Amino acid sequence: MFDLLQIDTLQKTAGAVTTVTEKISLLSLLEKGGWIMYPLYLLLVITIFVFFERLIAIKKASKLEPNFMSIIKDHIITGNIQAARSFTKNTDHPVAKMIDKGIQRIGKPIDVIEKSMENVGKLEMYTIEKNLSILSLVSGIAPMFGFLGTIIGMVQLFYGIASTGEYTLSTIAGGIYTKMITSATGLIIGLIAYVGYNFLSTQIDKAAYKMEVASSDFIDVLQEPTR
Repeated sequence: MFDLLQIDTLQKTAGAVTTVTEKISLLSLLEKGGWIMYPLYLLLVITIFVFFERLIAIKKASKLEPNFMSIIKDHIITGNIQAARSFTKNTDHPVAKMIDKGIQRIGKPIDVIEKSMENVGKLEMYTIEKNLSILSLVSGIAPMFGFLGTIIGMVQLFYGIASTGEYTLSTIAGGIYTKMITSATGLIIGLIAYVGYNFLSTQIDKAAYKMEVASSDFIDVLQEPTR
């Protein structure tokens, strides 16, 4: 009889635990994080916005007509400088702006042309990298916000225990796991920002390489007649 009662009690306890577990949703868990979750939500929104905004800009800067340099080369070799400039002006691309500056300097020493193109390239790279540092910042401060929320929650928890004298295991465990939500959220947001930053940095490096190749090709075109 005792065994049957024991089994029945265990079954009821397991059922109660299952019911409680089923009722805990992700949204309700996040709500238990407290007011510190709102800055974390804001950081997540900023991260997503900056990532996709920069991704679109970088993808645009990476797309260039395959025959762009071939057309520039043909115009320069035939002496049709004006046509080359018109072509670059009608092409909305960092490489086109850099090559246009080089075309404007045709007739001057090669090192002067290279320097002018390099300056334009730096300005274009600055435009491409704009706001990218925000992702780096978020990857650093999001975990800190999460830890801050946990610390504040723990202080409140133990202050409540000291004030009321209630220190049952369920009270302490429940309070701790709800306060750890901010730490987990901050770490996840920081990880997302970190991965996004490194991914975009890789794409920017590819765009910079294309600009360097185009600049080198342009200088080679200018030097061809003197070979």
